[in-house]
Amino acid sequence: MSGGRYTGTVEDPVPEQMRAAAEAFLSALDDPARDAARHAFDDEPARRWLEYRPRPRPGVALAGLDVTARKAAHRLLATALSPAAYAQAMAVMALEEVLDRAEDWRRGRHSGDYWVAVFGDPARDDDWAWRFEGHHLSVSMTVADDRVSPAPVFLGANPATVRHAGRPVSRPLGPEEDLARELLDALGPGGRSAAIIAEEAPADIISATRAAAPDRLDPLGVPRGRLRPTGRALLDRLVALYLDRLPPELAAREADRLDGGELHFAWAGPVEPGRRHYYRVQGEDLLIEYDNTTDDGNHAHTVLRRPAGDFGADVLAAHHAAAHPPGPVSPGAPR
Repeated sequence: MSGGRYTGTVEDPVPEQMRAAAEAFLSALDDPARDAARHAFDDEPARRWLEYRPRPRPGVALAGLDVTARKAAHRLLATALSPAAYAQAMAVMALEEVLDRAEDWRRGRHSGDYWVAVFGDPARDDDWAWRFEGHHLSVSMTVADDRVSPAPVFLGANPATVRHAGRPVSRPLGPEEDLARELLDALGPGGRSAAIIAEEAPADIISATRAAAPDRLDPLGVPRGRLRPTGRALLDRLVALYLDRLPPELAAREADRLDGGELHFAWAGPVEPGRRHYYRVQGEDLLIEYDNTTDDGNHAHTVLRRPAGDFGADVLAAHHAAAHPPGPVSPGAPR
């Protein structure tokens, strides 16, 4: 939607940081690259896109950009991620070269095969969005009236762990596995029996690449309210780990939104390390999924989603409600 930049008080610096970084990125492109990067905001199939496999995708590829434009793309990505998550993202991209070598260079994977797409005009529009995406990395941000809706955020790793002499030299998603295992260990026999929903893990995360994540996945697993204090604290830390992929301002807002709501934790697969396993956390408009279920448990996927708020559904609904409030009902009108 066009109509000029929102002029209200902005306490959160992230929307303006994103806007400035997106404008700088587009300005750094030549005309053909800019045409490839830019899409209409109302192009729903392109905007509500999630693809973490190596596939063709909307946008412009880093591989074809000069150093200035490529750095501008990285600066845009950095506005959406905390320093730790940005480091994870860079490790995920670098693993494309590691994976290509492991596959004897057959598929031509490379760390420039990541694409940036901008929806709408960040310089003029109240509603706009952007995405940075490639194999095992997908970060979608939507901005409406200078409020950011930060989901989906997907990070994967293949190989999940590279070892030398029995020690890991690369394990970018290690905290996501280790903290969940701490939680599982802390549940005790009763809590574990409620949390473990299947003896075998699913083949992939359940939400997959669907534009709309399921509102609820059954079985839910064990509720936070049934856990002992240590288990509740560890579940809170696990959720915070995923929220902390976001800049502090966005992470704090998401944490406030979830405060007081019930959470459920579910695990599928064996509990021994090195076996194929899966877990998820569900809450009010929250879905966290993790799987390590291919390549003998050495290929991980993780995602932070908001089933009711993905791709800006929450901020866009609030914007449209404010722009088009229901009028008064005249006497005698049908109700």
